[in-house]
Amino acid sequence: MGKNIVVLNGSPRSKGNTSALVREFTRGAEEAGHTVTEFFLDGMDIHGCKGCFGGHSSRECPCVQKDDMGKIYPAVKESDVVVLATPLYYWNMSGQLRTAVDRLFALEEGDGNLLRGHDRASCLLMAAEGSGFEDVLTYYDHLMEHLRWKNLGHVLAGGNMDAGDIDGKPELQAAYELGRSIT
Repeated sequence: MGKNIVVLNGSPRSKGNTSALVREFTRGAEEAGHTVTEFFLDGMDIHGCKGCFGGHSSRECPCVQKDDMGKIYPAVKESDVVVLATPLYYWNMSGQLRTAVDRLFALEEGDGNLLRGHDRASCLLMAAEGSGFEDVLTYYDHLMEHLRWKNLGHVLAGGNMDAGDIDGKPELQAAYELGRSIT
């Protein structure tokens, strides 16, 4: 039976290098029989977390804010795998992705924790001009530990500044293979 995969694409460029990784990952995952839903975060209206602790995980929209996270919450609740895709910005994930990840906290609040555990898994897809991924990998590993999600791996594609720089590079094949490898 196929898995339900949600991709949170934190790139501001729909035709950029991170999006190329997402396309290859998706192709591999769909060929393996999985369903992939991508959210291109830069095109969505997502506000920063207010830290109000007013969320309730069992509500249809668990956060007190009413924005496009209302589209993401149900998909994440039903997911088996959440893919975090982002360019590397100042040794971390993009603001678009960090904002969405922060807002997922509403699924941990109130009536029950619908985010942590639940046999959920994750993987990380990143493109960058440089290759300084150590700090973001530390953050990602801590996040996976907190959420109790299985880390399925990552594809880190350094040396890619301009859109299309990743074309023909082995990281695209690695993203495809990561998508195909999900069982």
